[in-house]
Amino acid sequence: MLQDAEQPFFQMSGVSKSYGGAVALDHAELTVRRGRIHAILGENGAGKSTLLKVMSGVVQPDEGIMHFDGREVSFASPAEANAAGIVCVYQELSLIPDLSVADNIYAANPPRRFGMIDRRAQRRQAEEALARAGAADINPLAKVRDLPLSRQQMVELAKGLAHAPRILILDEATSALTAADVARVIDVLKRLREEGLALLFISHRMHEVKALADECTVYRNGRHVMSFEAGTRSDNEVVEMMIGRKYQHAFPAKPAATPAAKAEDQRAEAPGIGPALACRDLAWSDTLRGISFSLQPGEILGLGGLDGQGQRELLLALFGVLRGCAGKIEINGKAVSIGSPTAARAKEIGMALIPEDRKTEGLMLPMSVRENLSFAALDRMSTAGIIDRHRQQSLVERMMDLLAIKSFSIDAPVGSLSGGNQQKVVIAKWLMRQPRILLLSDPTRGIDVGTKQELYQLLRRLADEGAAIVFYSTDYDELIGCCDRVLVLYEGRIKKELVGPAITEQNLIANALDLPVGQVLPSTGVAR
Repeated sequence: MLQDAEQPFFQMSGVSKSYGGAVALDHAELTVRRGRIHAILGENGAGKSTLLKVMSGVVQPDEGIMHFDGREVSFASPAEANAAGIVCVYQELSLIPDLSVADNIYAANPPRRFGMIDRRAQRRQAEEALARAGAADINPLAKVRDLPLSRQQMVELAKGLAHAPRILILDEATSALTAADVARVIDVLKRLREEGLALLFISHRMHEVKALADECTVYRNGRHVMSFEAGTRSDNEVVEMMIGRKYQHAFPAKPAATPAAKAEDQRAEAPGIGPALACRDLAWSDTLRGISFSLQPGEILGLGGLDGQGQRELLLALFGVLRGCAGKIEINGKAVSIGSPTAARAKEIGMALIPEDRKTEGLMLPMSVRENLSFAALDRMSTAGIIDRHRQQSLVERMMDLLAIKSFSIDAPVGSLSGGNQQKVVIAKWLMRQPRILLLSDPTRGIDVGTKQELYQLLRRLADEGAAIVFYSTDYDELIGCCDRVLVLYEGRIKKELVGPAITEQNLIANALDLPVGQVLPSTGVAR
């Protein structure tokens, strides 16, 4: 095993790829070894995903060569790469929602008997693949559409393992997972490493890289910057390699006095002024159980807690997506009925929702950047139902400048942009409407540290200009660094409201787990 690990199992050299005028890879290099977990690091747009797509046969390079297990190779399709033993699990799901878990895992090559699909064998093999992926609790007969996003991502991993890979590639495959699922995946990947697989791992979560990687390679602007043994460079050194400049991890400064405290003073001086948004006993099914809170203009209100405690449903209920909600919603002190997203974004309410899954809920990938940016604000750029092209061009260019969206053309398909730039398009699309209330569902999932910094600055700037923001994040650092207050949800209820200095990792974790603050967490033995 050690001798194998010392020998290159896969090598890529001089690989270049361009899309029109945009250079995605510029003579990129990569060396992969058996029994090692190799982290691929870089900003969104650095060429990481294109590199792995070339490696797995999704796209063809313009130049360069690849060697796999001692021979030169090129793959005309993912099927060819899979047959050779190179399997990629992407952040974007390839599952068919209306099929069962087992049907999805074996969609390309189901077990057969007498020329027909052997359903019993398929179910048994699907159970084995799910168990190998650390997801034995998923029913192989369940419809994929009935599973939450985190569970669907585990099915995607099981689907990849069902191909019996020799090299397994994970392209941000943990970004949609809950903390519990991430822990399972880490255990799975360590076990696969012991079995001698070569593993490539893209993640913008540095703690995952620290927990997994044996070796790291950094790319910037499509070029190889450096490869090094994991643990031999500090976090700041790695980030500086990625972004090409000095880096200081700092969230924008919070206001000295919280917006909520200012609002109390204003109401004392001028009674009758209500908060930007207020909920009273909001309930839906068994997921939301009597949620009550208020949100002031200029305030960033965080939603914390373990994934799946009702945070996403709360945002959907506020935006009019869910049917059958009970309770009251007030805007600026006046009761309103928000029966649909159209009602939520109407001028008198002025609400916008940035969804968690930009690929399926926020963008139309084949359509252009211009068209995606325009959809939510067509009324602002139209007269008598006819789009004013000059006005559209002006608004689109303003948004692209404001959020520093990188695209070689505003008429390029939005699907050709990096993940971070796609997320900026989703945010810019709604900012075109100049919303007074902005709802965000885990908006930094799967984007790089540089883009995250830009988004943090943008949120604080919007708040300073008077926007009221509800910010759900699975990242404790974001809740601590960005939010004026945090509501920790547990089983569909507000377990705790944390304000100012009380917003700490200790308090967030303890309340998320419904533990007394200071209790020792059994999984770590460390007092929180």
